Amino acid sequence: MQVAKKGDKVKVHYVGTLDSGEEFDSSVKRGEPIEFEVGAGQMIAGFDKAVEGMSVGEKKNVHIPSEEAYGPVREEQMVKFPKEQIPADMNPSPGDQLVLTTADGQPVQVTVKELTDTHIVLDANHPMAGKDLNFAIELVEIA
Repeated sequence: MQVAKKGDKVKVHYVGTLDSGEEFDSSVKRGEPIEFEVGAGQMIAGFDKAVEGMSVGEKKNVHIPSEEAYGPVREEQMVKFPKEQIPADMNPSPGDQLVLTTADGQPVQVTVKELTDTHIVLDANHPMAGKDLNFAIELVEIA
């Protein structure tokens, strides 16, 4: 029986949930399995590790701590700006997702965390940082 190993291209279906039970992503709902190379760093570490050793048709449920998912929330990723630096035509609210451009032209997704009369706090952490994740995984194919 063939099992997935590092370097194999695989296709898997998955449903991702938070510990609260809230579903955050599902290849099943999209109707298309995700394809990636095992061990190539294309997936979060815990997901990659979970698929390694699975056989086609096998299903498993895994709990992935934040350290093996998107990492902890890092304070240095929270940036505070004076409110006057916000463009006049922009009216952000806490929870809004914005895209900023770094000095070298790279887009960075941020979330508005706080907005006061004097400043705005933007969070550049991944939206799933600090969260433990759960996945129901089915190995569909080993290419």
